[in-house]
Amino acid sequence: MPRKPRFYLPGIPAHVIQRGNSRQPVFFETNDYLAYLAWLKEGADKHGCAIHAYCLMTNHVHLLLTPESQEAISKTIQFVGRHYVPYINKSYGKSGTLWEGRHKGCVIDSNAYLFTCMRYIELNPVRAGMVQRPNDYRWSSYRGNATQYTDKLIAPHAFYQQLAQDIHNRQFAYRELFRIALKADQVHDIRTTVHTGTPLGNTRFCVQIEKKLKCRVGQARRGRPKGKGN
Repeated sequence: MPRKPRFYLPGIPAHVIQRGNSRQPVFFETNDYLAYLAWLKEGADKHGCAIHAYCLMTNHVHLLLTPESQEAISKTIQFVGRHYVPYINKSYGKSGTLWEGRHKGCVIDSNAYLFTCMRYIELNPVRAGMVQRPNDYRWSSYRGNATQYTDKLIAPHAFYQQLAQDIHNRQFAYRELFRIALKADQVHDIRTTVHTGTPLGNTRFCVQIEKKLKCRVGQARRGRPKGKGN
């Protein structure tokens, strides 16, 4: 069976997930997180991806990034894998596959879903019960977006920059977004679209994406959320 293609477009943000094989851990020590982030920055800079949000969980990774070219995201993920997988295998005496197949991803309508997706990504450790507040988790972009902490990996999206002219007011405005809990249907839609590759947006956005790609994309169905997951 041929592999299902992924569809990205230059200048349009995409939500990407990559999981450990059989949902096994992919990070074990502090140095592992640091190594992954270093290669992620190098790969993103090399292949032209702007990273707006990220979260490194124990057994999977979330990224929100905008590519400069249609191949930039896949090339960035491949770059990280070529360095990180041998690093883990050598460090812990492992062999074989680290990741569960290829990464999953979907383009998102930044007008309607940029901040929703950023909140979803940065709230992952809270939903998982690992921390009480997103600021308590070291391995996400929240501190870089919401506080004075400098995160060199982050390239602010234009909509983020429009939150306020002053950087401190911008960070305050971003923190205020987290006072509003994500709705169950928002979480459901984000999970469903990224797993199926369906554009995350309204019907008009999806039609526009399919016209640009000249094909139908994804197969997400709306409905009531089923079960839990990240």
